[in-house]
Amino acid sequence: MKGNIIKSIIARQVYDSRSNPTVEVDMLLEDGTVGRGIAPSGASKGRFEALELRDGDKDRLNGKSVFKAISNIKNIIAPHLYGMDVNDQKSIDRILISIDGTENKSKLGANAILAVSMAVAWAGANVNRMPLFQYLGGDSARLVPTPMIQIIGGGAHANQAIDLQDFLVIPINSTTFSEGYEMVVNVYHGTKKIFNELGKPLGIADEGGLWPTDFVSNEEGLELLMRGIEAAGYVPGDDIAIALDIASSEFYHPEIKKYVFNLENRLFTSEEFVEYLCDIQKKYPVISIEDGMAEEDWEGHQQLSERLNHKVQLIGDDLFTTNIKRIEKGVKSGISNAVLIKMNQIGTLTETLEVIKYTQESGYLPVISARSGETEDTTITHLAVATNAGQLKVGSVARTDRTVKWNEAIRIEEKLGQKAEYLGKHIFDQIKKTEK
Repeated sequence: MKGNIIKSIIARQVYDSRSNPTVEVDMLLEDGTVGRGIAPSGASKGRFEALELRDGDKDRLNGKSVFKAISNIKNIIAPHLYGMDVNDQKSIDRILISIDGTENKSKLGANAILAVSMAVAWAGANVNRMPLFQYLGGDSARLVPTPMIQIIGGGAHANQAIDLQDFLVIPINSTTFSEGYEMVVNVYHGTKKIFNELGKPLGIADEGGLWPTDFVSNEEGLELLMRGIEAAGYVPGDDIAIALDIASSEFYHPEIKKYVFNLENRLFTSEEFVEYLCDIQKKYPVISIEDGMAEEDWEGHQQLSERLNHKVQLIGDDLFTTNIKRIEKGVKSGISNAVLIKMNQIGTLTETLEVIKYTQESGYLPVISARSGETEDTTITHLAVATNAGQLKVGSVARTDRTVKWNEAIRIEEKLGQKAEYLGKHIFDQIKKTEK
């Protein structure tokens, strides 16, 4: 028991994949065990996310330094946790929530709270000499997630070069994670080949996907992705399906209630944009659409769900922000059928686990997700397996901040051996593929 006791907490400023500062925490136990957590950061953020606390000093790192958050850990959080049993994750997270006392973690900062919460989990797993996925999920944790991987990155991930944010693929005709990941890597290189053939510059977006330079329309991304899938030797829709992260809040103008494509100089009402997405879904093998409508356009989400809820996976990200209250509203209204899970949107591991449980019990699909600002931290890979979520979205196959998470999934699959399960082509069995 004594070895499980929290002895010291060290917080420091480190840097994420976009070269922005973030919070790292080392949790030291009395027996010398250490657990480490690093808070991620998003570029495309929903209004209802927990607050990422930054210093705001424009003369230092463009105001993005996190020394206030670090000070809160050292001076406010740490004294409350010293002497506690690191295995009591729920109690520790409840203390963090109570100390902050705000709805959106704005007093201490969600980045401070989450880094501590993650470090606690890793220290608990390490002191028990268990992999994190097993520590959190027990013997039932065996579902290795199907990867959802960005091939072309747009929107806020590519300096608004195009309006739509992510063009992704899902290897539906795969039987293991390792096989599925290899298929996606082939598609990535196949799409690079198409870019080369067309003379398009091979820039890299925030999450490792190809930068959409010189596109004339948003749909061009889908056309190039189709060609990339074929260039890799696969059949679109049979071997590889397409997923879209629309991130429509980024180009929705609430004052005129219109969706605005700057690239194409087009305006859409909610009804027109629903029709646009439905046409895209008919034309291409799109089986997942994230944030098809803006975060506060509930009526638009309702219309889209009535049209597509039984055809594709409709994921709420900015709409739900990993918040049970917002997800409950969606469930009661029959809006969407999947939830994007981002730990830093809510702030603690315990709350994240509760959201995933509620999502699953409500018949919705959880999709565990990284952020555009990522690090060498692999917590979300373990989280996906621990909760048998079935899907993991981490950006692309390029950049170490992405591959470190995918490589961890390969290791976990190997460790599970014959116990490992994988959805692959069965990932959307619970979504009826017919109109209401």
